[in-house]
Amino acid sequence: MLNSELQQRKQAVFARGQGNLYPVYVERARNAEVWDVEGNRYIDLGTGIAVCNTGHAHPRVVAAAQEQLGLFSHTCVMINPYKVAVELAERLTRLAPGPSAKKALFVTTGAEAVENCIKIARAHTGRRGVIAFSGGFHGRTNLAMALTGKVAPYKHLFGPFPADIYHAPFPIASHGVSEQDALQGVKTIFKASIAASDVAAIIVEPVQGEGGFYAASPAFLQALRKLCDEHGILLIADEIQTGFGRTGRMFCCEYSGVEPDLMTMAKGIAGGLPIAAVVGKADIMDGCLPGGLGGTYGGSPVACAAALAVLDIIEEEGLVARANEIGEQVAARLRALQQDFDDRILEVRQVGAMIALELVRDGDPEKPDAETTQKVISRAAEHGLILLACGYYGNVIRLLPALTIETAILDEALDQLDILLRAAL
Repeated sequence: MLNSELQQRKQAVFARGQGNLYPVYVERARNAEVWDVEGNRYIDLGTGIAVCNTGHAHPRVVAAAQEQLGLFSHTCVMINPYKVAVELAERLTRLAPGPSAKKALFVTTGAEAVENCIKIARAHTGRRGVIAFSGGFHGRTNLAMALTGKVAPYKHLFGPFPADIYHAPFPIASHGVSEQDALQGVKTIFKASIAASDVAAIIVEPVQGEGGFYAASPAFLQALRKLCDEHGILLIADEIQTGFGRTGRMFCCEYSGVEPDLMTMAKGIAGGLPIAAVVGKADIMDGCLPGGLGGTYGGSPVACAAALAVLDIIEEEGLVARANEIGEQVAARLRALQQDFDDRILEVRQVGAMIALELVRDGDPEKPDAETTQKVISRAAEHGLILLACGYYGNVIRLLPALTIETAILDEALDQLDILLRAAL
């Protein structure tokens, strides 16, 4: 079977909107390596968009999922619950930052987690408004799209969106937006669009994922926490892409010392099995009446079992610390490249193993180079790599290697990436 044949078959039966970045069809994968149906090998620097933090097909994740599947695959946690879901909720509520008692909710996707966060915030506060940030990404369902701060391709053609959603600028120093500008943007919303007393929540990614891997500083998150406390607003940390060791902490907001009122979790939670969670302060989580939250597949027993294995692996294999080692190794190589192309590489950004390279022309932040970025992404497979792009203008290359990647494999990937980038730049 050829990749090209499968691509033709896919295009004949898949909706156009669910496209694929590479016409490369996976047959098998192990840790950081992927093989396609033609036998070609790739080093995966995207991990399914930060999902396989513990690598592809980690033996302990596979064993946990297989064992649970052999017992039962589904009863619906809202009808007949099960031990693995209780155990996972216990562990996540212990891991969530801050001293407050916590409770959890299980759903299936990150977008569902975001939507349920807003439901919980509105139920608890009795308020309607939600503030998000430009460049943020929170999902593809209707409310999540409204919160997302980027039009193409996520919002184009899909309106109208729910009301009472507002956007403030996200602080990006290299693009001339200071933290004070961002905070003033929130305060301007209070004056021009909705009273602070009508705002239920502010939602923020500690590091913007799709937006370009721009990090919110500890000082900015602390200022948001203070602002929320002053006005009785809930602070939601969207840790869907940043969670489970990816940033060199179990959850990225730990860098700031801020305790969110609510957190969204997904992606790296279960090694590739579909599950997502909301974890928040117990009194807030209990603001909804029985039956107001849930979903048929939320808290799948197979995914819960896999997630418990992932948490064991992160702890026992020291993957939180390993994320920092990986990030520093990758960033050092990219910064060496930046010295040779300082007019084309605006910035190398790194928080743990979330690493980004922003491409521009003439060293000008106002000249984003999406064309070269796409050239690099499109040619990655020729160099045996899987790479992802992101960013407000599509000019950021993001690297999300597995936290279990072997040092020799990572070195090989960086050698190929260096060749690829030098040819493109």
